[in-house]
Amino acid sequence: MAIEVYNTLAGKKEELSPLKEGEVRMYVCGVTVYNSSHIGHARSLLTFDIVYRYLKFLGFQVTFVRNFTDVDDKIIQRAKEEGVAAEAIATRYIQEFNRDCSALGLLRPTHEPKATEHIPEMVSLIQRLVEKGAAYRVNGDVFFQVDRFPRYGKLSRRRLEELEAGARVEVDERKRSPMDFALWKASKEGEPSWESPWGKGRPGWHIECSAMSTKYLGQPFDIHGGGRDLVFPHHENEIAQSEAASGLPLARYWLHNGFLEINEEKMSKSLGNFYTVKEILERWEAPVLRHYFLSSHYRSPLDFSEQGLEEASKGVERIYETIERLDRALPSDEDTAEPESEILNTFRQEMDDDFNTPKAMALIFDEVRALNRILDGGKTKGLAARGQALKVMGEVLGLLQEKPALFLKEKRERWLRKQGISVESIEEAIRRRERARSGKKWQEADRIRKELQERGIMLEDTPGGTIWKVR
Repeated sequence: MAIEVYNTLAGKKEELSPLKEGEVRMYVCGVTVYNSSHIGHARSLLTFDIVYRYLKFLGFQVTFVRNFTDVDDKIIQRAKEEGVAAEAIATRYIQEFNRDCSALGLLRPTHEPKATEHIPEMVSLIQRLVEKGAAYRVNGDVFFQVDRFPRYGKLSRRRLEELEAGARVEVDERKRSPMDFALWKASKEGEPSWESPWGKGRPGWHIECSAMSTKYLGQPFDIHGGGRDLVFPHHENEIAQSEAASGLPLARYWLHNGFLEINEEKMSKSLGNFYTVKEILERWEAPVLRHYFLSSHYRSPLDFSEQGLEEASKGVERIYETIERLDRALPSDEDTAEPESEILNTFRQEMDDDFNTPKAMALIFDEVRALNRILDGGKTKGLAARGQALKVMGEVLGLLQEKPALFLKEKRERWLRKQGISVESIEEAIRRRERARSGKKWQEADRIRKELQERGIMLEDTPGGTIWKVR
């Protein structure tokens, strides 16, 4: 089976055919570390975590590079506001970002380069552009001359004469064209700076990704990814400067995740709908957020809402409860059973279609329902193989990162804390109910069950005793 990906550059799905058989080289634009990561970042991070996980599942050797922009106007401004060095701001938020990634259950990339550690590579790339006549110097600054790259606009499908300055295109009368962009910026008082042939200064935003991606992956490489908002101007500029310098394509496949809104509005601090990753994970488990994003195709726009998280929470709980039931019903030696191949083949068919996680999730829930019906019937034939297939699918999508019993216990305790209910009070009520049942005081036993149910505590009588869960 061949995997197809939607290539923004081609404007269609194409079969993924890596430059080197069995290997995939992938670069994804990382964060600018001047503030806490928000859920928009989380969507992109989880999108490419799934791409990374799935390619590894298929057997590819994946080299995955994700950078840090640790020198930037916003970092410098934040440092001035706080009266500290820009490096201190960057270090603080890189550490916070790493904690967020760990909490989200992301796999670590192969390389996580910082812009400030690759200044020589950027200077060298800019020098080549100047020598080729694709860049020009103005008072210590260096600009890329867009009209010297005839294919400019091929990623975003915009004609140069129709383009207007975007949000991150600086207006500067010294530029030969409004669309020309900075490769090197002359130093200003109190700003971080490095030596260069054009004087002390620092790199522009776009040049860093070109320098770092080619250092670790070569040129061309297989996949370049990022959010839809990066298509223009960032990725368009990356292509222009990289290809003007080398005469070679930068990347063969360009993958972009869709935009994120909050209750049908753009996320904004001024609107009071800005959520950091940390804030969301204080209220919801990481698999819940992952399930929420997986339920929409990565290229589709997504409206983020509390209701959606509630539904995702219930779905994740069903998956974990089913696996816990399987673990209780099957002997431990059946954990090594071969996964049911037909189920995994169907899973692959869905994921091979441009990482179609909504269909993959639908398959998982079909299996959850089927497995529960089998368990309800007291049968075990074929159960181990189907259960292993469910586990494999969950692991590939990063949904299963804890033992089910531990996950459900932590989820239950979080809910109880919100409700102000203690585990001890529930277990004492269950003991009272057991005494009432033993004494054939059925009305009293029913009253206790109903009382617990009204508080959101559901009881289930099993051959091994009464178990409880929260609604």
